[in-house]
Amino acid sequence: MNLLDLSPPAAAETLRQWLAERGPGYRYRQVAPRLWQRPVASWEEATDLPRELRAALDEAFPLPRLRLLTSQLSKDGTRKFLWGLADGAAVESVLIPEGRRQTLCISSQSGCAYGCVFCATGRMGFERHLATWEIVAQVRELALDPELGKPTNVVFMGMGEPLHNWDAVDRALTTLNHTMGLGIGARHITVSTVGVVPNLRKLAARPEQFRLALSLHAPTHEQRLAIMPVEKKYSLDRVLPALQAFKRRITFEYVMISGKNDSLEDADRLAALAAPLGALVNLLPLHPGGTPGLMPASAAHLKEFGARLEALGVTATVRRSRGLDIDAACGQLRVAIERRRQVAAHQDASVE
Repeated sequence: MNLLDLSPPAAAETLRQWLAERGPGYRYRQVAPRLWQRPVASWEEATDLPRELRAALDEAFPLPRLRLLTSQLSKDGTRKFLWGLADGAAVESVLIPEGRRQTLCISSQSGCAYGCVFCATGRMGFERHLATWEIVAQVRELALDPELGKPTNVVFMGMGEPLHNWDAVDRALTTLNHTMGLGIGARHITVSTVGVVPNLRKLAARPEQFRLALSLHAPTHEQRLAIMPVEKKYSLDRVLPALQAFKRRITFEYVMISGKNDSLEDADRLAALAAPLGALVNLLPLHPGGTPGLMPASAAHLKEFGARLEALGVTATVRRSRGLDIDAACGQLRVAIERRRQVAAHQDASVE
């Protein structure tokens, strides 16, 4: 049984019953925290337990891990990880340091079915959903690293659409937040979505104060449809009313693409969407090199666009691109690694 795929209370109860048949009751208090609160890479590392018990735990409840395929470190401190899964799939995580805050951007799927034109993951297509443990293991692997440790914040902004994989993400949110799990505060966990309306409602129904970020990226139906195919199924006139069910502040993510969504008239239209909801707008420069054929808006224009929103009563934050010297855009590292493998295989075939 994979305890890491269960909710922390369910995993703890499974352990309690299993241990009750094998020894003193206090062993439960030694074993259960090693899943999430003081995690171990394998039961063999839990040296406060008898060797025989460690061997039995390893047989009954092996602890699966992600395999680090490669990592990159930017000069600005951003770290990108490419994780290998058991079936050969690969997903990315990005660790972004900002003072005392360490934000980990995690993936919920291998690939993505929603095909946003500005996203490398969207262009690779959908492969499969991640299991709950594969989602949360991206955080657990950092917690196992003594140099990195558990991040302070987690954002579902990596590969995949979280609300397309709702059942696994729902359980992952519990494991990330629960006091018996990783214990990360709900307000430090953000789910970013293109707006899968039925599961937006399910997220809104949860009692915890998880943050929501809507990948908006265009202020009109026509503009959004041109860059985000999801607009055809879940259009803005369906998504925006669904946001009213959230009792906490919502963020609009808005990637600025030169000539596509960056006019001052677009700012006016965006303000008209954000103001009634009291939404914060994050203005993001398109990551250069991540999307062929599209150009990022200039830094000066981002500031002008943000100032226009502020003048209209909407709080706007202009973000800067992180990891410009590495493959930091979503999906970019995996694409780069696969391209290198293909080149190497072609070269090997040519030599033969």
